[in-house]
Amino acid sequence: MIKFQISMINKKFLTLGVIGLLLAACNDSKEKEKEDIVETDTVKTAVLNVGGELFSVPSPIQTAMLIKDAGIEYDKSILNDPKKVNLFSTDYLRALNLGVYGADLGYVSLYNKSADAISYLAAVKQLADKIGVSAAFDASTIKRIETNVSNKDSMLVLVGIAYRASDAYLKNNQRTEVSSLILAGGWLESMQFSLNAYAKKPSQQIKYRIAEQKQALSSILKLLSSHNMPDANELVKQLSDLNTIYEGISFKYNFVEPVTDSLKHITYINSTSEVIVSEDQLKQIADKIQEIRSKIINTSNS
Repeated sequence: MIKFQISMINKKFLTLGVIGLLLAACNDSKEKEKEDIVETDTVKTAVLNVGGELFSVPSPIQTAMLIKDAGIEYDKSILNDPKKVNLFSTDYLRALNLGVYGADLGYVSLYNKSADAISYLAAVKQLADKIGVSAAFDASTIKRIETNVSNKDSMLVLVGIAYRASDAYLKNNQRTEVSSLILAGGWLESMQFSLNAYAKKPSQQIKYRIAEQKQALSSILKLLSSHNMPDANELVKQLSDLNTIYEGISFKYNFVEPVTDSLKHITYINSTSEVIVSEDQLKQIADKIQEIRSKIINTSNS
């Protein structure tokens, strides 16, 4: 068993609204042929509220950032092929794969792969049209994204704007079952990012990211189960099996008295969080994620 600590002051969590992508604010203006989109806050927090209950899940964008910062090279082979977009024949699979492609779009944008970003944007747009959330991806939004496709920071902001619109649309139309499937797809793809990165270049930080998904998985399971969707029965069962593996991972919170700098009006949080996870548990998680993801992206039937 391996035990490690990460200071709570350095551990950043994001929450995920509907799609599982970056939610950001922006201020835009025209400069020559491109829009100059200024990020006022690269990452903001959003929480999915269903029936008065809040569901918090780390964003695939945050996971992709962690992987890129760890020095992991871009690997297109770990992504879902955008050419398969026409294979998904049910709204159930379309919603799940919209989450998958959304996470992939964030990944390729972070690595500034313009050509791939255009392909994934097209896949996202097509699935959004088919499940009825195309209002978030209107011609104006698509044009702005395409104009800024070579600008990584602007791409992330604009993608965030599009998905925030999608989030609002689904909430306003009480289509939270679609939201939960998109959320699950984005989460599964971000797990794919983490597990592949760990296999290539093991690190304590990535290992911690994988282990801390125990709570996120619990939230996703509860959310999917609350809608009682027949198409999702098998997915719920598979995620329950994954949850059983995660039950063997333990966490411990170590409280340390915070220190306040009265002159600067800053309080420093010194508490730490510990997690205990074995290599065998990580292997089991990786195998199960691969099994679940494969059924989602390699089938045209529900």
